Amino acid sequence: MTTSQPDSAGQPPPRRSRGTRAVVIGAALVLAAALVTAGLIKVSKPIGPAKPVSSSLAPPVGTFSHHPVKISLPTGKAAYLGAFAKGVPGSYAPMTSLALATGAHLNVALYYSGWYERFQSAFAIKATDNGAVPFIQIDPTGIRFQGIVNGDFDHYLRIMATDVAGYGARTGQGVIIGFGHEMNGRWFSWGYKHVAPTLFVAAWRHIVNVFRAQGADDVTWLWTVNIIDKHNHIPSPDPWWPGSSYVTWVGIDGYYLKPSWSFASLFGPTIKAVRKLTLDQILISETGASPAVGQSAKITDLFTGVRKYGLLGFVWFDGNGTQNWTLKAPASLAAFRQGAKTFNEVRP
Repeated sequence: MTTSQPDSAGQPPPRRSRGTRAVVIGAALVLAAALVTAGLIKVSKPIGPAKPVSSSLAPPVGTFSHHPVKISLPTGKAAYLGAFAKGVPGSYAPMTSLALATGAHLNVALYYSGWYERFQSAFAIKATDNGAVPFIQIDPTGIRFQGIVNGDFDHYLRIMATDVAGYGARTGQGVIIGFGHEMNGRWFSWGYKHVAPTLFVAAWRHIVNVFRAQGADDVTWLWTVNIIDKHNHIPSPDPWWPGSSYVTWVGIDGYYLKPSWSFASLFGPTIKAVRKLTLDQILISETGASPAVGQSAKITDLFTGVRKYGLLGFVWFDGNGTQNWTLKAPASLAAFRQGAKTFNEVRP
């Protein structure tokens, strides 16, 4: 899907490809039913007839062989330094290469998941091995939200949730999950002017409830908004707020698109708006700056701003958008390396 957005919006157009596949998974439902019968997973209601989803969703035998465990990620000021690197989740190598280039321990590993895509367990385990927490943004491109609320997609959600719960039970580590990020912007099919905020909220709550019913208590739910930009009609995220019982942390996405922008002008108004809704911890969940706007200086400003505002940290988007956000220039790598030294790194 290709969309566009004004440069001053603080957010580039879509930076990753999307795709969904549709085939029947009768075998998946048979296996899921066997797991339910064995008492290994919990369901809020019986799994219905087979529906068209990806064949890759068939849960392998033994996916969830332990009792559910509740896992809460540690929090702290400037505790998380993460990234999205082109090539994930097919391989963890891009994350490793970026960590080596920056000299930083990246303890959040972001990837984007299309609707119907299965939890990338192999990538998540690699993240665990490298001292990072997996961070998944689920993108419901073209999905009918009333269908989510009605339970039409519960078969997919249950399988995803069961895989996530199994990962937590095996590794003792949690995951960060977002859904429908940047919903207060217009550029995604689930966003502003496309899906009513009340319907978005109902869908968010339903998804969280399904995961909890499946024992996926290892999830940190990240409600992810775009920065407010009144000039480009990106409103306050207030109408999309699902309520504190359905959110663990808040994510804010925004990019340095102009040389004159600072952390305070870019993120400050949105942080203020979020603080009127909740005191939940805030993570800058997607950000970047290009050489054209003074990348190394913006990196320094980013590290300083996160500490000044007492945020959890940030996730750098190491790829291309309206501008090139990749970290390659020696000065930028040095600024990132120096900034990382000031963070209070945690091992999830």
